[in-house]
Amino acid sequence: MAEMLAGRLHLADRALRMQTLPVPEPGRGQVRIKVEAAGVCLSDVHLIDGTLTPLYLPGDVVTLGHEVAGVVEALGEGVEGWEPGQRVLLQAGERDRRGTVFTRGVDYDGGWAEYVLASQETVVPIPDELPFEQACIIPDAVSTPWAAVTDTGRTRPGEAVGVWGVGGLGAHAVQLLRLVGAAPVIAVEPLPAARERALTLGADAALDPADTAFRDAVLELTGGRGLDVAFDFAGVTAVREQALTVLGRRGRLVLAGIANKPVTIASDSPFNYFQQAVLGHYGSEAEHVEQLVSLVRQRRLDLSASISDVLPLAEAEQAVRRVHTKQGNPIRLILRP
Repeated sequence: MAEMLAGRLHLADRALRMQTLPVPEPGRGQVRIKVEAAGVCLSDVHLIDGTLTPLYLPGDVVTLGHEVAGVVEALGEGVEGWEPGQRVLLQAGERDRRGTVFTRGVDYDGGWAEYVLASQETVVPIPDELPFEQACIIPDAVSTPWAAVTDTGRTRPGEAVGVWGVGGLGAHAVQLLRLVGAAPVIAVEPLPAARERALTLGADAALDPADTAFRDAVLELTGGRGLDVAFDFAGVTAVREQALTVLGRRGRLVLAGIANKPVTIASDSPFNYFQQAVLGHYGSEAEHVEQLVSLVRQRRLDLSASISDVLPLAEAEQAVRRVHTKQGNPIRLILRP
């Protein structure tokens, strides 16, 4: 029986172990993908450290990895429209008939492996000119901020926006906000290197949230009106509190980061008077991934600067440590089987 290497999270002791497993056989409606690239996300780190826990995993062991790209390798019974050798990426999850979201690499086996199974509905073709390393991060790292910007935040051209946290999600949010015409785009980040990176990615300004003149700077950049939309990609209570102080009339605070903490509005009087809103956001839909593939194909979006490093799959534990400690201030680290 053919075997493969996989990075498996054991929930009983929250340990990531590189293990040898049988190569899976595709069932009815499934496609087997030879993995060429898989992203390492902060949520993978949080699954390992216990901050996040799978909701629908039937057992207590799962292969991590929800950002996956590769080549169609084998087809299960009943699969139509796919052929071996096609270049593809995989949606980060899927819904059942009741609308429940099951996330790849969380609720079922993901792509930190040499091969992965996917239902045919979650397979998305990619153009030959799109490298696998860039393709794999489109689900989640790029699609989550894209959905936050376009759907949840309903960002319109000319609106003033702030992005708190310009790491793996926020860095892409800066690019995407510029793409949809938001202005000014203000990055808010404590790390100087990350602020500099935000400017190179298209931010009009990059501010230190600890600066005592922070609020004055935002008001000056927005002509005194404050932000139309504030995006929290950090998942930190202090971020939410600060963002609410610089929202303008009808301003929206979009919570894309997860803090697992209460959201507090200091006073309902100005919040109500200015008709502001706090909006929860999670992930993206299939159409967002397809839109982004099209934008890359049309050369409207360049993801080459997002790939901070590529490591062998066998070094998954090292990649997790680097993301956890923010070593080198990465946007995305990629595993290559």
